[in-house]
Amino acid sequence: MALPIVSVPMKKKQKPSLALTLSATGLLIIGGGVAYRLFSQGHLYSGNLLVGANIIPGDALFAASLTTDPKQWQKLQDFGTKESQAELNKNLIQLRDRFLTNNGFNFEQDIQPWVGEEVTFAILAPETSQPAPKPVATDGVANSQQSLVMVLPVKNPELAQKILAQPKALKTGKWIDRTYQGIPIKQSEGQFGTNLSATLLDQRFLVITDNPKATERAIDAYKNKTSLATVGSFAENFPKISESHSFAQFYINVPTAAKIATTAPNRRLPAQVLAQLQNNQGLAGNITLEAEGVRLKGVSWLNPQSQRLLSIDNTAGSMQQRMPAETLMMLSGSNLQRLWGDYILTSQGNPLSPVSPEQLRSGVKSLTNLDLERDLLSWMKGEFAVSLIPNTSKNGTPGDFRAGLVFMIKASDRKLAEASLQKLDDVIKNQYQFQIQPGTVANQPVVNWIGPFGTLTASHGWLDKDVAFLVLGAPVTDKIVPKPNSTLASNLAYQHTVPTELNPTNGAFFLDVERMVNNFTLNTLFPKQKTFLEATRSIGVTTSVSDSRSTRYDVFLSLKKSHNSAILPNPVSSPNISSSK
Repeated sequence: MALPIVSVPMKKKQKPSLALTLSATGLLIIGGGVAYRLFSQGHLYSGNLLVGANIIPGDALFAASLTTDPKQWQKLQDFGTKESQAELNKNLIQLRDRFLTNNGFNFEQDIQPWVGEEVTFAILAPETSQPAPKPVATDGVANSQQSLVMVLPVKNPELAQKILAQPKALKTGKWIDRTYQGIPIKQSEGQFGTNLSATLLDQRFLVITDNPKATERAIDAYKNKTSLATVGSFAENFPKISESHSFAQFYINVPTAAKIATTAPNRRLPAQVLAQLQNNQGLAGNITLEAEGVRLKGVSWLNPQSQRLLSIDNTAGSMQQRMPAETLMMLSGSNLQRLWGDYILTSQGNPLSPVSPEQLRSGVKSLTNLDLERDLLSWMKGEFAVSLIPNTSKNGTPGDFRAGLVFMIKASDRKLAEASLQKLDDVIKNQYQFQIQPGTVANQPVVNWIGPFGTLTASHGWLDKDVAFLVLGAPVTDKIVPKPNSTLASNLAYQHTVPTELNPTNGAFFLDVERMVNNFTLNTLFPKQKTFLEATRSIGVTTSVSDSRSTRYDVFLSLKKSHNSAILPNPVSSPNISSSK
């Protein structure tokens, strides 16, 4: 299963604007490409691209557009719990206040009459001509040298020009007029905090920034054709996921993010890791709201100059037919050996990786005395799956809940696989004093590992001659042997959650969040995790390698619905907070 590049942490700052942009958008997406078109008459915006892609500088670190359609924001408030909506509400209100309310503007009165269907926020990386940027910490907030650009498409130029010509009076400081490359700019001066700067480009885009230099960079990008729309392979890949009337779209510049990560004082990326990350160009996504949840269509692509090519191996799709309907979680992929090789490329020596390849190798060697690559991965070139299957009695209570971890792999060499499993049995017997006992399940042979206290700890065997399985924990072998009549693929929750548009697939993921939260104590992996999980029913993902340079991702979050929740605002509208609808 192909995996996207991990996000790059950033340094905390006093002003909240950049953090709010990341936080608000991050709450909408778990866990980003754009197209461009130039007409002979000028730099016109194409509906298949991120709004403002022809204005945002090409080295932008991050960009996201949000709809201004109040009906979509009304639809969003139907999802989740009161707590999850309040958390999102807080971030969006702060983002809106940062640019509008604090400067005397009201969305309904001052913006809505002339603004287009979407607005875009972009974070610009520090200019390369500047001194080396300040170190970047690991808390996900942009450093003080990064600027924020807001692009508002104009559907009524006269009204937009009027508000720019006669802006609201500032609480502190004053507005001044200046020009850059012949383009008028309205700029705040003497204001405490951020100095806002605004200009109207081609009577079609109102550009607002928190830094006068950022406005100049946007004008340069627009005039010199060095915008986001000209970034390598951007135009070819973003249309793969772009849709009309989407709720949000986003883009992440992977090479720029990797460069910024090299300034982290305590977790610097080694040169070889940085070189591998430079092979990647972008990650983009499109978010739409559906009746039962939120759908994300994503695409990632390599740098056009990269020598690296992706292997088109979309052979996953059968493991969900082998798992029982009650399966709590399943992660499947096409080729475990190749997945491991891809992981090594960006993880070896990378302090940001969850587990280093060296640790995995040494861990396998220490526990089993087997060589990970030679004894195991050498025969694991087929489709694989890791699943969590519950084993509870019909009259069991919640306290009796147990589950077995099931690993299943289609062996590319059965003789080699059998030799490795025999070595593993010998280690378990001699090093851990387990009993290795042959047995049968539904008249099919299995090998059981019996612990020192007579407890069945694990079982392994074969399905259909070339599919090996290993069950750890609760005894759930009888759930997969023989092939279950009611499979995970037939489970309605699975069918309604795991996207099916990508076919064939490179991998899939399914998680029954409700049952996992109710039966397990989960480690905290990200902020506000409990709030997010309590608002989610299930998560489904499918991936597919589109060609030698790009990979597609489809994600669906099945969300709970609340009939007594906080009102979520449009990020640029006036606040309207209530405890109920």
